[in-house]
Amino acid sequence: MPWNNQGGGNNQGPWGGGPSGPGNQNPWGGNGQGPKAPRPPELDKLMSDMRNRYGRFLPGGGSGGRSGGAIILILLLVLAVWAATGFYRVNPQQQGVVLRFGEWVRTTSPGLHYHLPSPIESVMTPEVTRDNRLEIGFRDLAGRSASRRDIADESQMITGDENIVDIDFVVFWRIADAGAYLFNLADPDETIKVAAEAVMREIIGQTAIQTVLTEGRQNVQVSVRQKLQELLDEYKTGVNVREVQLLAVDPPSDVIDAFNDVQRARQDRDRLKNEAEAFRNDIVPRARGEAARLVAEAEAYSKEVVSRAQGDASRFDQVYAAYKINPEVTKERIYIETIEGVYSNIEKIIIDDENGGVVPYLPLQELTRGKGGDK
Repeated sequence: MPWNNQGGGNNQGPWGGGPSGPGNQNPWGGNGQGPKAPRPPELDKLMSDMRNRYGRFLPGGGSGGRSGGAIILILLLVLAVWAATGFYRVNPQQQGVVLRFGEWVRTTSPGLHYHLPSPIESVMTPEVTRDNRLEIGFRDLAGRSASRRDIADESQMITGDENIVDIDFVVFWRIADAGAYLFNLADPDETIKVAAEAVMREIIGQTAIQTVLTEGRQNVQVSVRQKLQELLDEYKTGVNVREVQLLAVDPPSDVIDAFNDVQRARQDRDRLKNEAEAFRNDIVPRARGEAARLVAEAEAYSKEVVSRAQGDASRFDQVYAAYKINPEVTKERIYIETIEGVYSNIEKIIIDDENGGVVPYLPLQELTRGKGGDK
């Protein structure tokens, strides 16, 4: 080749070195024994820059180029995995409470969310759709009414009429704001219990015992739930009161016999009162009706007597007027009318002297009685 050394047999190329000489290498490496895959200049430059920039932070300085690059990749991978741990999911029945170095910073709704990885931020996911049951005045040992154990300090309360009543009730509540529930109060469950007991005592202290034992129970439950919710909202507990139920409302066991006697006496009193009212409702209308009938009859008789008297007076006036005009005729007419009235209701026998004695006549009255009966 034109660049071969004509004077020697070392077969050196233009870069120097022969087959057995130390300079027999191409610019990309190799030892003259055969071709070798070339290394791209860009990768060499990149590795050199990384060694120069980060080599001082790695063990061995800038001499371990390839090992330093692997460590950097591992660190980047670990960093990516650590950052990915910040993803979290809140279920539909939960709320997410995000803490930053233990301090509550926000509350998240159900779904997929992200927070700064631990230990910077962490998350708590309490259930907020579950009904919690709080028993006051008793403890249910086995889930049955017969197994309840009474707590006298909680159940005995004074009513508005200064009687003592034994009340067992339950409160059903849910978490409305998980962050407020967890961090605004040191012991939210105990706070709810104390507040419910205080509100119940306030309502019972304004109500008579008879009302609590009978028709007023529903009103007591509604009033306690409303006032308890207002009090818990004032404390910012993050709790929603679902329902308040009165399970038992009884007098204290020490005086229950005497109380039952009083109740029976009151029932007898009410029964007798109802019977008396029923009798009154029966007799009074009848008496009023009889009185009204007598009054009506008296008024009718009065009108009848007055009318008859007025008629008699009017007839007398007419007779008197006729008498003044013709006294003889009036006397004759009065005589005839009087005799007619007298003889109309007696049996009569007619005697005619001219015809020789008794005159036979047709007995119309006897015939009428024989056909139609006595009239």
